[in-house]
Amino acid sequence: MSPEIPPASLLSRAQKRLFGPPRHIKDPSLLHKMSLIPLLAWVGLGADGLSSSAYGPEEAFRALGEHAYLALFIGLATALTVFIISFAYSRIIEHFPHGGGGYVVATQMLGKNAGVISGSALLVDYVLTVTVSIASCVDAVFSYLPAPVHAHKVLAACLLLLMMVILNIRGVKESITVLAPIFLVFIATHALMLLDGVFTHTQGFAPMVADVKRGISRDVSTIGWIGVAAVFLRAYSLGGGTYTGIEAVSNGLQILRDPKVKNGKRTMLYMALSLAFTASLLFLCYLLLAVKPVEGRTLNAVLADTLFADWKFGGAVAFVTIFSEGALLLVAAQAGFVDGPRVMANMALDSWFPRRFAALSQRLTMQNGIVLMGVAAFFLLLYTHGSVSALIVMYSINVFVTFSLSQLGMSRFFINERRTMARWVNKLSVHLVALVLCVTILAVIVFEKFAEGGWLTVLITAAVITACYWIHAHYDKVKKGVRELDEMLMDLPLPGPVYTAAPKHNDQTAIQLVSGYNGFGVHTLLTIARTFPNLYKNFVFVSIATVDSGLFKESDTVEALESKAQADMERYVELARKLGFAAEWRTDVATDVVEGAVKVCREVVREFPRSTVFAGQITFRLEKGYHRLLHNETSYSIQRLLQWAGITTVILPIRIKN
Repeated sequence: MSPEIPPASLLSRAQKRLFGPPRHIKDPSLLHKMSLIPLLAWVGLGADGLSSSAYGPEEAFRALGEHAYLALFIGLATALTVFIISFAYSRIIEHFPHGGGGYVVATQMLGKNAGVISGSALLVDYVLTVTVSIASCVDAVFSYLPAPVHAHKVLAACLLLLMMVILNIRGVKESITVLAPIFLVFIATHALMLLDGVFTHTQGFAPMVADVKRGISRDVSTIGWIGVAAVFLRAYSLGGGTYTGIEAVSNGLQILRDPKVKNGKRTMLYMALSLAFTASLLFLCYLLLAVKPVEGRTLNAVLADTLFADWKFGGAVAFVTIFSEGALLLVAAQAGFVDGPRVMANMALDSWFPRRFAALSQRLTMQNGIVLMGVAAFFLLLYTHGSVSALIVMYSINVFVTFSLSQLGMSRFFINERRTMARWVNKLSVHLVALVLCVTILAVIVFEKFAEGGWLTVLITAAVITACYWIHAHYDKVKKGVRELDEMLMDLPLPGPVYTAAPKHNDQTAIQLVSGYNGFGVHTLLTIARTFPNLYKNFVFVSIATVDSGLFKESDTVEALESKAQADMERYVELARKLGFAAEWRTDVATDVVEGAVKVCREVVREFPRSTVFAGQITFRLEKGYHRLLHNETSYSIQRLLQWAGITTVILPIRIKN
């Protein structure tokens, strides 16, 4: 009787309904279907940069205090800075077409220690991207709600966070498609507001210029040019949140449609133009209309009310404008959910993070990373009570740590390549200017805001870096033990005759689960032969080629993965036949080893009814709680499902020194 898998549970059916059905990894058009054209990438990744205009310019303007006239110069400096940093990241896209952004740049250009610092800062940065965006969204929307309702801001933020987690587990393209209309409404309403603010108040330009001259004259006579420069630099740096989403495109390049470099640079251009236009005109409008902070309201809400006050249905237009701003901030949280898990996956592939964070779900999303991002953002929302000011301080520090390391890495690259690269001075100058700007902003923010929350982001980032080094050290110890196993068993001297008879379907059969040809699998084969002498006549080797985030980048990945798996299986079959067994192999490609292995084992059991499934599992002398986090429980998960289906499954321990 064929073994049967029990029907899906109510929970499984609910998850499928909520997150969507599995995607078919062998679909040749899958990457094309999941990838984004530049316009959609501008929505999904560029929204992070554009949405920072909701809080970055406001922070800078508030920091000016009675020196508001300097907003005119800060607006120009902000636009210039946006273009410089964006151009520098376009160069990074050229040199790193598979994405990875700051982590990959720092690792390859400055070494693994700089890489782990950059990666850890990026992880905290993307958690804060989600947190700041959602908190700012709630602030913007609640600007138009009665004061008593403001007590529910944190609850509203947590509900929005849950919605974003669900959308992103379903898939990046699906979530961006849902959120795209919000982005378009923001573009339309803010273009209307800013252009109205400039072109209907042209009579205010002459008085504004006169105010600027008077302000400069007054301040120079009282605090001097150095004092004016210090006020300008402080406000400019505290508005550093304006640039916080610029790196998102280079980090998430994998989700763009081919040609990735061309589309990535085009997306960067869209984002730079829209952000520079919005941020610089906001400063101009604040100055033209003499906008003043109002308790419980954002400056942009005050600006919208002032501009649309005389319009018919002006209140409704102002509400839609600010509501779209709040909604865009929700879209901006998307960048954190897109890029944060990708950084985790890249670090997991380099053994800085638990390996499970490189795995893809059935929907081909990095579900583990998305959930971790959501949980971390939830706790930050609770800790800060959704305070945007506190979050922006934490946010900006980590952003500029990564920016600075990326620009330093690219500067070093062009200096090292100066003898072989044409026009290297021009290319170097872009990154050096960006480096000076980023380091300056970082230094001012840390100096000014360390006691107001900056210490917390430094502490959190340091804790992440420490954890990464500890994880890496553990994996290094395990790798050493595995290498010793490979050295002993990979090339066994078995010159004897090869057993060539085909397996008989009614003979006792050992189904061995393996992952590549290695000492681990050879050890398991020899243990079965030694522990059960003369019992098993057949061996069927089963391997599930797993597509993780490190491999799921090109359309020919699956074919290459299958070819390697088949070559490894042939080596196992040859070894088993030299040991005197009849042998065959089976392979499949999947994102989940457990589901793929269960499916293939059931098929083999139908062919060979008298079968036992064997799997190896690393075991340590002293089992510790963190071993389950750092090492998957794949063998035990497969055993539970197969035994439930009536298939005998045995796990053989393999000792590793640790």
